[in-house]
Amino acid sequence: MILRRRHLIAASGRAAAATALPRIAIGQTDRRPSITIAVQQIANSAALEPLREQSNVGQRAFSFIFERLISQNLLGKLEEVPGLAESWKRIDERTVEFVLRKGVRFHNGDEMTADDVVFTFSRERMFGPEYDIGSSKTLFTSVLIRDSVEGKNLPPEVPAVAKRLFPALEKVEAIDKYTVRFTNRTPDVTLEGRIGRMGSDIISRRAFSEAKTWLDWARAPVSTGPYKVREFLTDRSLMLDAHEDYWGGQPPLKSIRLVVVPEVATRINGLLAGQFDFICDVPPDQIPGIEKNPKFEVLGSTIVNHRITVFDKNHPKLIDPRVRQAFTHAIDRQAIVESLWSGRTRVPAGLQWEFYGPMFVEGWTVPEYDVAKAKALLKAANYKGDPIPYRLTNNYYTNQVATAQVLVEMWRLAGLNVQIEMKENWQQIFEANGQRAVRDWSNSAGFNDPISSIVAQHGPQGQQQQVGEWTNEEMNKLSVAMEVETDIQKRKAMFKRMLEICEREDPAYTVLHQNATFTAKRKDIKWKASPSFAMEFRTINFATN
Repeated sequence: MILRRRHLIAASGRAAAATALPRIAIGQTDRRPSITIAVQQIANSAALEPLREQSNVGQRAFSFIFERLISQNLLGKLEEVPGLAESWKRIDERTVEFVLRKGVRFHNGDEMTADDVVFTFSRERMFGPEYDIGSSKTLFTSVLIRDSVEGKNLPPEVPAVAKRLFPALEKVEAIDKYTVRFTNRTPDVTLEGRIGRMGSDIISRRAFSEAKTWLDWARAPVSTGPYKVREFLTDRSLMLDAHEDYWGGQPPLKSIRLVVVPEVATRINGLLAGQFDFICDVPPDQIPGIEKNPKFEVLGSTIVNHRITVFDKNHPKLIDPRVRQAFTHAIDRQAIVESLWSGRTRVPAGLQWEFYGPMFVEGWTVPEYDVAKAKALLKAANYKGDPIPYRLTNNYYTNQVATAQVLVEMWRLAGLNVQIEMKENWQQIFEANGQRAVRDWSNSAGFNDPISSIVAQHGPQGQQQQVGEWTNEEMNKLSVAMEVETDIQKRKAMFKRMLEICEREDPAYTVLHQNATFTAKRKDIKWKASPSFAMEFRTINFATN
C-alpha cells in the first residue's frame, strides 16, 4: 500500500522585515542588520556541497543556502511541508510527480525550472558516469544526459552518498517546464522522504556547468535559499549575503557571517563582549553562567540525532561479538545524561525516534547497564585485558572529550582496557591501519523512517560498511527487503530485527544518548531554535526589539 497522501501547499504568514541591530552600522538604502554567528566548525571538508559534506555542522550552513522540493518545518516538528515544489502526488508505488513553484530564482538570477531539477539528480552532478542499479546494471537516465560537464570529476564520496540516498532511482523526467516526475526501479514508500532530505538540494544547472572544476563549484554553490555565498574561507569563515530575489520574501538580514571559533570559552567571551550575536554548540553546564547576564539567553532542545559509539568488528579484540556486547552493557547512560548534560537530554529507545510514527518499535530499549554481565561476557570471550584503541576528535561534538573520559572509566570498571587516541580530523579517524577499533560518531534521521538512519548509515550502502568496519549478512538482506516492502507491519518487523542484530547480537554501534544542541544569543533578538542542527533566518524567524 502507499503510505503517503498527496501534499498541497499550505499558506503561511510572513512577519514584517526586521529593524536594525543597535551595534551595527546601517547603510542609507538598506537598514537590515548583519549578524555574526560563532560556530565550532563550518564544514568537515573544503566544500559546501551537501553530497560531499554529509555532516552535522554542514547541515547548519546548508540551511541558509540550499532548498529542496520538500522541506522540513524547522519551527515545528520537522514535518514535511512544501518547499520548491508547491504540491506533489503519488502516481504509483514507484512514482512521485511534483509541481514546481513558478518564479523561483537561483542566486545567479536564473529561474528554476524542471530542467534544473532533472540535472540536480543526473549522473553528471550526483551519481557519476556508471551508476548501476542493483544486479540489473541499468544506467541512470535523465532528459539532460546528453549534456556532459567537462572537467567535473566527482569526488568518490559524492556518488557513494548518492547511491546511499537513492539506491534504486531509475529516472527523473521533466514533464513540462514546471512538472517533474521521479520514477524508482522498485516500490519505495520512502521516496518522498529521500527527495526531502539533505543531499537532494536543488542546484542551478548553468552555474554547475560554468564552474571550472568541481571544487570551484563546491566552494560557491548556487541554489535558491534565502542567502547566497559571498566568500568561503575553509576552516575560517563563511560570508553570506541576502538573496534579494528570494521567492519567500526579502530575507530579514543583509548578511550573515559564520566564523570558526573552536574553543567554547572563546565563543562565550565573544558573545558577552558583543563580538558575536549568536554562538552555537553551547555545553549544558555553561548555560547558567551565560543566562546570569540579562542581555543573553540560551535556546535549544533535543534533536533527531543520537550520539553513538561505533565498533570495527575486524579488530582482533572485537571479532568476538561478546566483547562488543560487553562494551554496551558497561555504560551507565543515565549517569552521562545527568552529569554531562544536566538532564537536558535523555537515553532514547535505541536508534529510533518517535517521529517514525507507526514504524517506531515500542518497548525497545538500549542494552541495560550491568557491569557483572559485561564482566561475564569478557570472561566467556577470553578477553585478557589487551588494549583497545578509541578514536575521537577534540570536541567536534559537544562534551565529546568529557564523554570519552567517562566511558573509558566505565569500561575499565568492567575489565575493558580502552585507550583514547585523539585525532585531528575525520580522515584520521577512519584510517584503516589495523588499529581502528572503537570510535565516536552520531546518527541522524534524515526523514521519518528507519531507512534514513539505521539503513543509511549501517546498511549495505551505509558509511560503516563502505569503510569496511562492519557487515552482517542478515542485516544487509533486511535492508534491501525493507527498501522495497510496502506493507507497514512487515517493514516494522524487519526494523525490529535490525535493531536486534545491530544493537544486541552483533553490535555495530551502541547508542549513548539523544543529542541536543544549544545556541546562545542576544536577548533583544527574537528568534526560535529548530529541533535540528539547521538554523532558520527568514522573515518568519528574526526580529529585534
